[in-house]
Amino acid sequence: MPDPLVAAGRLVFAYGRERVLDGVDLTVDPGEFVALVGPNGSGKSTLLKLLLGILTPESGTARLLGAPPSGAQARGRLGYVPQRPALSPELPATVHEIVASGRLAGGRWWGGLRRPDRDAVEHAIASVGLAEHTHTPVNELSGGQQQRAFIARAFAIEPELLILDEPTAGVDAASQRLFRDALVHLIDEHGSGVLLVSHELSAVANDVDRVVVLRRHIVFDGPPAELAASGVSLGVHKEDLPLWLEELR
Repeated sequence: MPDPLVAAGRLVFAYGRERVLDGVDLTVDPGEFVALVGPNGSGKSTLLKLLLGILTPESGTARLLGAPPSGAQARGRLGYVPQRPALSPELPATVHEIVASGRLAGGRWWGGLRRPDRDAVEHAIASVGLAEHTHTPVNELSGGQQQRAFIARAFAIEPELLILDEPTAGVDAASQRLFRDALVHLIDEHGSGVLLVSHELSAVANDVDRVVVLRRHIVFDGPPAELAASGVSLGVHKEDLPLWLEELR
């Protein structure tokens, strides 16, 4: 059996005296689609920072792609979409250039983009509904369109592991469906593992393998059917999951 792409064991972290994570265990296997949910302030973003090596745990272990978190071993194997990607207003880069930078960052910079790279970039842009904006400067797009460009950048890498932090916030329903189709393609065709942090899972409710509910520690980890059996839908009725999560606070 292949090693997990994400393996966190008994992670503990605090900001000063405030303990944010307390003994958190989490795994994501190749080809697995895991949704991480929790109320605001539950530690989701902190957990991602520990997994990515941005923060160091007080105790416990974190391994990413079979090694301790670092930038080197993940290059070209990890796709990451932060909640609010940093974008300089002076940046003149087009959608195509932003998305292509994902292929170049994966170690394909020597000699430029080859035909398979160009095909992957074009497919990624189309998969988020931005084909007509391929040559539009990203700073001329709406906030939702900019987010879709960075999602496409992650897709273009064709990563072994894709981590997304609230990727569809501010993205319209039609684009969320395109996002879902691209995720499923990445999993089915490339065997990628996906860790999705989101309050709203309706677009992927039928595709998620496991839902992990975090509130400083793991309060639920299992298939969506088990959560649904307790009366909580995965946002099919958009208020259900978000309201239930807030009641956990």
